[in-house]
Amino acid sequence: MRQRAGLKEGAVPGTLEVMARSAGALLRQGSILSLLTFISRVLGLLREMVKAHFLGTSALSDAFSVAFLIPNLFRRLFAEGSIAVAFIPTFKEYLLEGDQTKTREFLSSVFTVLLCLVSLAVFVGILLTPWIVPFFGMDLTETGFLTRLMFPFLAFVSLAAFFQGILNSVHSFTPSGLAPILLNLLTIMCAFVLSPFTANPARAMALGILLGGLLEAAIQFPFVLQKGYSFSFIALTRAFQNPGLKKVLRLIGPTIIGMAAYQINDLVSTALAGNAGEGVVSSLQYSLRLQELILGVFAVSMGTVLLPDLAEHAKSGRWDRYQERLASALQIIALITIPITFFSLAQGSNMIQLLFRTNRFGDDSVRLTLAAFSFHMPGLFFIALNRILAPAFYAQSDSKSPTLAGLCSFAVNITFAAVLAGPMQGAGIALALSLASAVNTVLLFCFLRNKPWIALGRVLAAASVYTLKLSLFSGIALFPVLWVSPFLAAWSAGRGRLLAYGLPLLITGLGYALLGVLLLLISKDRHIQGLWRALGGFGKRHNAR
Repeated sequence: MRQRAGLKEGAVPGTLEVMARSAGALLRQGSILSLLTFISRVLGLLREMVKAHFLGTSALSDAFSVAFLIPNLFRRLFAEGSIAVAFIPTFKEYLLEGDQTKTREFLSSVFTVLLCLVSLAVFVGILLTPWIVPFFGMDLTETGFLTRLMFPFLAFVSLAAFFQGILNSVHSFTPSGLAPILLNLLTIMCAFVLSPFTANPARAMALGILLGGLLEAAIQFPFVLQKGYSFSFIALTRAFQNPGLKKVLRLIGPTIIGMAAYQINDLVSTALAGNAGEGVVSSLQYSLRLQELILGVFAVSMGTVLLPDLAEHAKSGRWDRYQERLASALQIIALITIPITFFSLAQGSNMIQLLFRTNRFGDDSVRLTLAAFSFHMPGLFFIALNRILAPAFYAQSDSKSPTLAGLCSFAVNITFAAVLAGPMQGAGIALALSLASAVNTVLLFCFLRNKPWIALGRVLAAASVYTLKLSLFSGIALFPVLWVSPFLAAWSAGRGRLLAYGLPLLITGLGYALLGVLLLLISKDRHIQGLWRALGGFGKRHNAR
């Protein structure tokens, strides 16, 4: 029988210890990026609070949400998706080869083609805006103006993603962590500073988005030059003849199909929400912002840190290290997302009212947002796993498997969203997304298991048992929260927004976390012990400096 790479019979205990050490290494490597991402997500949440303050869940809020969504969808195609799928693994090969002339030629080719494509997309997008906006059931006048105003954002963030790909490939994560912080800060500042001088606050926020996208690219460019990488605009014919760019385009080919499906997925879901009633689009955006606060801090950060390492291990044939890295990331994601999901489902109303409630965000807005949030959160674990599993394929220059999984997920999402949007409104669309994310996760695991050089079976079995244990502990820790919540709500009622919703959230959150950690310590959880040792070692090194 052919022996699969990685785990051997009876090696689970030792493997788990290696995974715990690998978890500590991942934690140290991604700590700065996670901190910056946390700040960015908090500011993103604050941006949504500002939006709720100025716009609530009004028709103008829906117009802004749709106008920002349209260039954002194209951004995923030209920017993050392509960079993760094709650029970083290919660039890693040039770095390992060490030929500076070839590397510069490759970067110049990618820069030229990327700039031409996004410029064309911006021009066509602005031209076709009058035909795009009515698809969402929005007013053409205001939504059309906002869409055209924000479309150049696509060009700025695509360049920012290119710079991020270069920096992440050489394990420089701080500049790319700073970039979205500027976007959120500028949007918030413009909302307050420019609103008196614009026709409405939505236009002021749109200007902030545009300026923030420009700064996302500008802040990373000096760091690229500092690392010694330069590029220039070259002839398109010469760029398309570059072998590295040809490989990037080959890898992107299948992904464009998946990305296009993903974009259509978002477009159809938003159109269904726009036609389901006023405020549904905005309530879904507010709910997703809460979910992304958690997702962005841990899953996106870990996926960003993982991809360069996995690509390097795959290119070098070190499948044991590849497997350790992947297994550690999967279990850390479970350790974080499952307890947070349980708590968020129990305290969702307090979270939403603490963060968003204003005169323009009243009971109806809370009800709409809570309905969506209650069905978005069960999908958090699966979405986080997908963010970790996809780089495992990209690192092997396999873009077909995630694309196929994405297409199946797209079909599931659209089918359920179309069926559930009518009777459940935003809650139905949120449930459809969670179900589709679960299907995507199952398919990615099936595809990964078929790789002959990855012994996924035993690690996956251990991860499943670990996930069930976390679910059980989270449920046990939740009982006191459910018991004490009515008493805290009655005591804090009428004491102002911060005390009425924030204090119960703080008390129950601390109690839930302490009980959960206690249960993990009693069970001698290897991952908690490994993370604790990693944090202790990090603290000692930090103090020694």
